[in-house]
Amino acid sequence: MNQRVFLERSIVLAALVFFLGPVLWLISVAYMPASDVFSAPPKISFTPSLGNFSAVFAIFNVPRLVINSLIISIGTTVLSLLIGTPAGYALARSRSRFAPLMAYFFLSVRMIPPVATLIPFYLQMRDFGLLGTWWGVILLHTTLNTAFVVWMMYAYFRSLPPELEEAALTDGCTLPGAFFKVSLPLVKPGLIASALFALLLSWNDFLFPAFLTNANTKPISVALLSAYGTQDITWGTLGALAHFSTIPIVLMVLVLNRYFVQGLTRGVH
Repeated sequence: MNQRVFLERSIVLAALVFFLGPVLWLISVAYMPASDVFSAPPKISFTPSLGNFSAVFAIFNVPRLVINSLIISIGTTVLSLLIGTPAGYALARSRSRFAPLMAYFFLSVRMIPPVATLIPFYLQMRDFGLLGTWWGVILLHTTLNTAFVVWMMYAYFRSLPPELEEAALTDGCTLPGAFFKVSLPLVKPGLIASALFALLLSWNDFLFPAFLTNANTKPISVALLSAYGTQDITWGTLGALAHFSTIPIVLMVLVLNRYFVQGLTRGVH
């Protein structure tokens, strides 16, 4: 192993330790007795305990929290793809000189600070009678995530040669048929990458669900706030809940990681 390779691997390892260190600490806290959390010096070895998990299941309806998060994030992802994919395709095949500007306009929607739109969206959902429901959060997340899906799928469809669709049209295929049978299968990595981004953004969001849901519809990202008290933070509860907040999304990313990387490295240029 030459020095360059050794240096590169050392930097990558140091970066992993730096970024994953807090995550590993939070996971370990879930199995650590409360008396050992703030021990000085910190204890590296301790007797694992499931007491924090027992307390979490006694206080929270964990399955319901996870189901709420899945409903909101999956519903948002499906709607974002259904709206954003055709819109991205239309912009990519548009002959207007303003099409690229429109694509970047959609991307600029994600640059608006969420807190600046909280009150208008809250009042709107109140007038529609959607406060305390999944749909209020799903529609709001879809509005924000669709903008990103449009931009990403626009770049991806633009990388496809139009001759492929023209050949399908010559063979008697309709325009929708060419889209579904030719173009859409070729952008599968881009679809999965867009879906994962929309899923992650919706799953991890705290601000909007905190104000738009109630006790029966709140996701697990909002339940994590319960670990924060007026006097201290119950790190054991936070660590135990973090397991259920991270494991589902990590498993999804691991399963679809190959398509995720392809979607990020192809088409966007």
